[in-house]
Amino acid sequence: MSPISMTGSVIVRNGFWIGFAALLQTVAPAAVAIAFLYFLVFAFDAELAAYFNSMAVMVGLLMLLLPYPANHPQRPVFSGSAPIVVSVLVRWAILLASLLAIAYFTKATAFYSRRIVLTWAVVTPALLVPMTILLQEITRRLVCHPQNARRAVFVGYNEVSRSLARQLRASSEYGMSVQGFFDDRGDDRLNIEGQDRVLGRLTELSDWIKRNSVEVIFIALPVGHVQRITHLLNSLRDTTASVYYAPDLVLYDLIHARSGSINGIPVIAMCETPIYGFRGFTKRLTDVMGSLFGLVALLPVFVGIAVLIKATSPGPIIFSQRRYGLNGEEIVVYKFRTMRVTEDGAEITQASRDDPRITTAGRFLRKYSLDELPQLVNVLQGHMSLVGPRPHAVAHNEMYRKLIDGYMVRHKVLPGITGLAQVNGLRGETQTLEQMEARVRCDLEYLRNWSVALDLQILARTALRVWNDRAAF
Repeated sequence: MSPISMTGSVIVRNGFWIGFAALLQTVAPAAVAIAFLYFLVFAFDAELAAYFNSMAVMVGLLMLLLPYPANHPQRPVFSGSAPIVVSVLVRWAILLASLLAIAYFTKATAFYSRRIVLTWAVVTPALLVPMTILLQEITRRLVCHPQNARRAVFVGYNEVSRSLARQLRASSEYGMSVQGFFDDRGDDRLNIEGQDRVLGRLTELSDWIKRNSVEVIFIALPVGHVQRITHLLNSLRDTTASVYYAPDLVLYDLIHARSGSINGIPVIAMCETPIYGFRGFTKRLTDVMGSLFGLVALLPVFVGIAVLIKATSPGPIIFSQRRYGLNGEEIVVYKFRTMRVTEDGAEITQASRDDPRITTAGRFLRKYSLDELPQLVNVLQGHMSLVGPRPHAVAHNEMYRKLIDGYMVRHKVLPGITGLAQVNGLRGETQTLEQMEARVRCDLEYLRNWSVALDLQILARTALRVWNDRAAF
């Protein structure tokens, strides 16, 4: 089992550059192979005929579409050089075999210079291997940057928690910054070692992690302390902290629960973000590519909406509002202004169907969700995702977190432009507590079942629903 099989860095900062590095890792091999092919054509004074252009197109498509071999590491960001080299060479061999098969069946082999093709086939891997290793190292350093390390505390000071703390301190690839321990026993009974420090008693845990933005909690209490563990879990439901239990699993309402080990020490994830380690890397790549494409393709639409807003009502074009993002941290979300007011205070009135505050242009924009388009910038910044729980205004968050059990768990992932709740008709004004509870249930279901396929499914359903959504106003 991988030493980081249970957890890893969560992309909190440097999100744009991590996404850019992910994009480079995807497209750079194809770009290098094609560029070197054209270089050889010119270096050997060959004619740049149409069949070389066709070959370049096939190389690009194959390198983007070919799957990785079965022995490819699941988390290449953290793997050594040897598996990366093997992976590059195996994919290159598959690509060459595919090109030969295409050339044979199309009877095109006679068109190509053997000197150019053989030189290209032999030398290109020598370019791809060091480039791939370099990009992998750059990405690893970005992902494992101390700013992305999650703050962790331990409940219970014993051999298990001390061993875990030592493992987490020893390697940045775990993505953890150990803050200390909580225990009800006095210092005279604990025999504190080295860098360890006791931060307080168990009853002080919930308030302490809220004040200090702690993101991960390891519970290392004895198995028999079921009531204490239950009480602890209940007190932590109003936080966004990920909770692990070592070593035994007790049945609770778990969020993305899974078992594993950290260098041989068994741990159970009882409440964790589904988007950790390389999963976060994959989702960030999808977000960067999607938001970049959307911003470029929709630029004329942005300009048209800006002119429409400015021409029909006084006030700013873009409306900014404070909302809660990943781990409950405050972010600023952008929307096209659709109202005559720009509320962002301690009390905010939700928009209703016949709300007089909505402008004429704003009613059209809201009906087709065009007012949400500026959030593509939030996605590119790394503050939001294309898919995730919709962010609520800070005032609404503070109200509902007191009324709905487990409400803050929805902040274990980046908020999204669209989400599972929205494609199931749970959008717009929440007139009753039951409506918000239904929305939160969908958000938690998304956390339990997240996958790239689910994100793509939600995006497709959003595109189909946006033109016929009766809940939009």
